[in-house]
Amino acid sequence: MTTKYCPICGEENKCMSGGGKHGNCWCDAVTFPPEIFELVPLEYRRKDCICQKCLTSFIEKGEIRKV
Repeated sequence: MTTKYCPICGEENKCMSGGGKHGNCWCDAVTFPPEIFELVPLEYRRKDCICQKCLTSFIEKGEIRKV
């Protein structure tokens, strides 16, 4: 991915994709609801990882509050 910041909230996304011991990240084991990607600006889609906090908030509340 291009940056280490979540394109939704702007906080560090803690992405380990390709950088961990086995190239795995926390997000490899979860499913992202397709609707969450509508919150990502077009220029960041498929370039920057959504953070776990935003994913959890979206799944639990159906929304994400941007800071």
